[in-house]
Order: sequence, then structure tokens, then C-alpha cells
Amino acid sequence: MKVRLKFDTPEQSKSREVKNLIEGSKLKTVCEEASCPNLGHCWGLGTATFLVMGEVCTRRCGFCDISTARPFALDPTEPDRLADTIREMQLKHAVITSVDRDDLKDCGSYHFARCITATREKNPNTSIEVLIPDFKGKEENLQRIWDAAPDIINHNVETVPSLFPTICPQSNYQVSLDVIRKSAEKGFLTKSGIILGLGETVDEVKQVLRDLRENLTHLVTIGQYMQPTREHAPLAEYAPVSRFQELKDYAYELGFLYVESGPLVRSSYHAGDALDAILKKHGSEAIAGRSR
Repeated sequence: MKVRLKFDTPEQSKSREVKNLIEGSKLKTVCEEASCPNLGHCWGLGTATFLVMGEVCTRRCGFCDISTARPFALDPTEPDRLADTIREMQLKHAVITSVDRDDLKDCGSYHFARCITATREKNPNTSIEVLIPDFKGKEENLQRIWDAAPDIINHNVETVPSLFPTICPQSNYQVSLDVIRKSAEKGFLTKSGIILGLGETVDEVKQVLRDLRENLTHLVTIGQYMQPTREHAPLAEYAPVSRFQELKDYAYELGFLYVESGPLVRSSYHAGDALDAILKKHGSEAIAGRSR
């Protein structure tokens, strides 16, 4: 009888370790909930993007695989569980995102801020990047995030303005730009992202990139839309690789500090590498949040 020996690669072992830690902490990740194509790659590097405030969203965006329904109540133990898990994973750079919670008076901004604060208290040497919803653009909601002082504030525009009515019907393009600009004016490093393949034109994407720079966005990600199910927005096209390079070059010409552009790029793809690159090129003054 032949005996087959199974050997794990270091990446597979690390991925299993991350999976066990996340399951043990009962936390959610956008990697799983949004069916990210980079899950194996990122978990194999020992990183993950945490999803707070539940796995059910109050908005229904045509591109997103996160469930839409009436959410459950917030879990007051989540901020500490998140902070403890980040400490166990020994993350150098942590990325925290959330669903939209339009059902709550403060849109969940107080809870999100608690997640940032708890993470900072238990992980003082970990840089924190947050991918936030628009919190309905309300200043008092955003102020809670600013007071918690993450290192990078990310808010994705997702697509071009002409597609908002069908792709992001409960969101507003100008509100998204305002969230980014106001965060930058408070001194934060800002980031946004857009996905291709939903029916936009190249000229429209370039206009979005110009709008983002005019509204003080420092980092941008550009990726390819992949239709999760038949119920989601139809895929208009797979953008050629050359387009991602063209848009990357254009974005750098506009003055973005860092650009990640490619078919598999997502909001938090190589997020820590982006921060390291900015620090190396521009120095610690590029980060404002941690000095607050």
C-alpha cells in the first residue's frame, strides 16, 4: 500500500492559522463575506481585512456580494475581540471596514470608532487603515472617526457618477467626495477605489481620478469587477491589462502618492505595502492621524 504524504507550503500553513484565529474570535472578514479573489493570497501572508458591525448591510449595491437585510444589534464585545485578534496575528498594518448601518441613528460611527480606539490601545505599534461607509455624510458621525485617529481613511467611490443610480442607488457620488476631502482637510492620509467592467468609459474613469485628486485623495486602487452571482450587476467587460497600466500612469501624473491598479486589485490589496512605500518616499510626515 502506498502512503501519500501531504506537505503544506508556508503560505497554506499561515492561511490556516489566520482562518483558525478569525473563527476562534468569531469575527467577520470582508475577504469571506465579499468573496474576495485574493483571500488565499492575503491570508497566506498573514493578513486579513476585518468586517465590523455585522455581515448584513442596509444598502444593496449591484457589485457587492455582502448580504442585504435587516441587521442584528451591534455586539459591544466586538471592539475588544478585534483588538485582541489583531494582537494575536501580530499585524504590522490592520485594515478595518464595515457594512453600512443606515438603521442606526449614528450609522454605527460610535461603534466603528470604538474598534479603532481598542485596536490602538492594544496594538500601539500597528498602523490602522479604515475603509469607512459614508455615514450619510454627517459631520458628527465622521468626527467620531477623526477623533479615533486612524492612520489612513479610505472611502471608495466604487464607480463613475453615471452608474450610481443603478450600481450604488443608495449612495451619492458628491457625498463620497466630501467624506474624502473633509478627512484630508483634517490632516489624514486618504484613499479611495474604483472598479472597472460595469459599463463605464475610460474618459469617465479619468474624470473620477481627477475628481478624487481635486478632493485631496492621496492613494487610489483600481480593480476589475467580477460578477458574484446572476442576481448582481452584469459584467460589461473584462478590462485589458493595458488599461490598468494606462490608468495607473494617468493617476500618478495627477499627483497621487500611491496607485495600485490591476485586475485582482481590491481596496485593501497590499495595503501595508502602500503605507511602507509612502513612508519610504515621503517620510513620517505623510501620516497625520497617529500624531493626534
